[in-house]
Amino acid sequence: MGDLITCLWFDGRATEAVRFYAEVFGDEAEIHGGLTHPGVAPGSEGEPLTVEFTIRGQKFMGLNGGPMFTFSEATSFQIMCRDQAEVDHFWEALTADGGETGQCGWCKDRFGVSWQVVPEALPRLLSGGGARAKRVMEAFMPMTKLDIAAIEAAAAEVPA
Repeated sequence: MGDLITCLWFDGRATEAVRFYAEVFGDEAEIHGGLTHPGVAPGSEGEPLTVEFTIRGQKFMGLNGGPMFTFSEATSFQIMCRDQAEVDHFWEALTADGGETGQCGWCKDRFGVSWQVVPEALPRLLSGGGARAKRVMEAFMPMTKLDIAAIEAAAAEVPA
């Protein structure tokens, strides 16, 4: 059985986007190469058609497919972060230079790709439901970049 590869459609900016992701993820990303355009629209002969790369072992392909399709929040990539330093790093990098902040840890990079920057602690603090999960939800839902200390404080509150 072949690999499952996520294809990201860009309007001529695949190489730029892949280089950006490699910079953001550092040692966790690798660019592998790709195909050059045969000269059939959209695109010019010899320009990059695809760029293959991996992030955290997941295979991706950037495709210079033209302006027909764009990204939406219906698809996003979730980055599970060990600590606040990782949350801060990914949030600042992805929202820089034209990226957009969103609510509850969601953001878009400058290419329009949606990301969820999530502390690993969040699913654990939400598990089990009940009053604690409600307090955690109430704490993180209005946030843009997630604040682990504030979320953990909400989880630790003893109801009156």
